[in-house]
Amino acid sequence: MFSELAGEIEWHSLRDYPNTTEVEEDGATFSDNAAKKAMGYASQTGLWTIADDSGLVVDALGGRPGVHSARFATEGVGKLPRQEQDELNNRKVLGLLKGVPQAKRSARFVCCMCLASPTELLIQTEGKIEGQIIDTPRGENGFGYDPLFYVPALGKTTAELSSEHKNSISHRGQAAAQMKPALRELLKLG
Repeated sequence: MFSELAGEIEWHSLRDYPNTTEVEEDGATFSDNAAKKAMGYASQTGLWTIADDSGLVVDALGGRPGVHSARFATEGVGKLPRQEQDELNNRKVLGLLKGVPQAKRSARFVCCMCLASPTELLIQTEGKIEGQIIDTPRGENGFGYDPLFYVPALGKTTAELSSEHKNSISHRGQAAAQMKPALRELLKLG
């Protein structure tokens, strides 16, 4: 996402800091969780930190699964293998939408991305991609809700897009694209 800044910034991941403790994502919004993670990991490492939170918002479900997207079907159960978790989440969304007409299945993926120093939040961005939830999963790419998330303007689900295409239009890609110039400005990089 930030490869063109690679020569100007020294990048690390949480794998480089095995003694960090996981920051609990208990915020009410994607913004709350992204800021909490960025601030939490920045304070633990002493370094500027970028973190994000993202998920699926379905209008007919009152905005659910929202911040609970990753564990929507298994809240409180513990960690499951990714594919199993995705299948359970997709099944739950489809079950809750049973009988809801396609025209009323509007949804969006949302991503909030934050940069924090150990003492303050520095930058916050947000990206969204609009679509609809379909009944029959389509596509083999992506993960999570991608096989159910249909983008009418493209005539495809996000699981039917190449990784490059998806990344160029995705909620996370949009948030990262906004982060780059803000980070360059903050660091006064050309």
